Amino acid sequence: MSQSQSLKDRKRVLFQIVFETKTPAGKTFDVVLLVAIILSILVVMLESMNWLEQDYSNTFYTLEWGFTILFTIEYGLRLWLVKDTKSYSTSFFGIIDLLAILPTYLAIFLGGLESLIVVRSLRLLRVFRIFKLVEYWNQGQFILRALRSSYEKLFIFILFVFLLEVILGTFMYVVESPYNPGFSSIPESIYWAIVTLTTVGYGDIVPVTTLGKSVASVIMLLGYAIIAVPTGIVASEFVNTARDESINTRACPNCSREGHIPEADYCKYCGEELLDEEED
Repeated sequence: MSQSQSLKDRKRVLFQIVFETKTPAGKTFDVVLLVAIILSILVVMLESMNWLEQDYSNTFYTLEWGFTILFTIEYGLRLWLVKDTKSYSTSFFGIIDLLAILPTYLAIFLGGLESLIVVRSLRLLRVFRIFKLVEYWNQGQFILRALRSSYEKLFIFILFVFLLEVILGTFMYVVESPYNPGFSSIPESIYWAIVTLTTVGYGDIVPVTTLGKSVASVIMLLGYAIIAVPTGIVASEFVNTARDESINTRACPNCSREGHIPEADYCKYCGEELLDEEED
């Protein structure tokens, strides 16, 4: 066996461990990575507590660099294993993987007391690691497909609600502004309409006229009905998605994207031949 063929075979095995979840080694890799992500997030949270940071700053520093090195190796490994590195590095999880390690390295070049606040703000970006958890829930693909199918309907609905709030806010400005300093402008009135229609109700601006209170009552009742609409849209798409052909978590060796049907031989995104699925 030639050296190039041997390297190709090793990359194939590593790809199935890193990107797939069907093999015992792949499952072990995912579990270890999950634990590391959760622990790294816990370190970020504990480090934000001043009384702990003062006593254990060196420990937190060591742990942070340990996690950073681990995730750097993982990120580099993923870039090396996929054929289309640009596709992976610009994908959602590729960007999240980069954000998970970048702040710690940036902090090296921003030393000095004058940049202490900036460095601390950059270190908070490490919380982006929590998004990496989404990658390891297979049912997340089902949810994403339903949301993608319903985004046009949701966009139209949100646009309609926004236009309604503009109209209601403008009307309330006309009614309330002569008697109520809270409705000092149309944008302030639209803000009140948004808060009221969404049933948040901060209470910082309240109508004082009889007509204004009547309109506010209608908006409050309308808010309950409006909240149910996006829920119904997404629920309907969940049902439709469940009726579609099932998908699995096989990743494309070229672009690393998932979401293929079990019978698929080629990636539906880039056309690359998929690796055979190996069950444990």
